[in-house]
Amino acid sequence: MEHNQTQEQLKNSTLILVLGILSIVTCCCYGVVGIILGIVTIVLAQKATAIYAASPEMYTGFQNVKIGKILAIIGLVLSVLYVLATIWAVMTFGWEAINDQELMQEKVQEMMNQ
Repeated sequence: MEHNQTQEQLKNSTLILVLGILSIVTCCCYGVVGIILGIVTIVLAQKATAIYAASPEMYTGFQNVKIGKILAIIGLVLSVLYVLATIWAVMTFGWEAINDQELMQEKVQEMMNQ
C-alpha cells in the first residue's frame, strides 16, 4: 500500500453487522422477519466480500462483514427452526389452541396423558 493511499470503510459493513444482529433478535417474530433479514444480510455480505477480495488493501471493516454474515446464518437457522416449530404446533394443536391459553393447556395435558 502506498503512503498517499488511504483506506476507506467497506460499503455496507456496519449495515451487514446490524442486520445480522437483527436477524437473531427477530427470529421469534414467527421466524419470517428473521429469515428475510438473514437472507438480505448474506447477500450483502457476499457482495462486500467480493469487493474486498478484489483489493483488500483499500478497505477496512471486513471484520464487521464476517461477523455479520455469521450472525445472519445463525439468525436464519433459528428463524427456520422457529417456523418449523410453529408449523408443528399449529398442525398438532390447531390454530384455536395456539390463540387460547386454556385450550392449549388442555391439549398439552391430553398429549402428555397418552
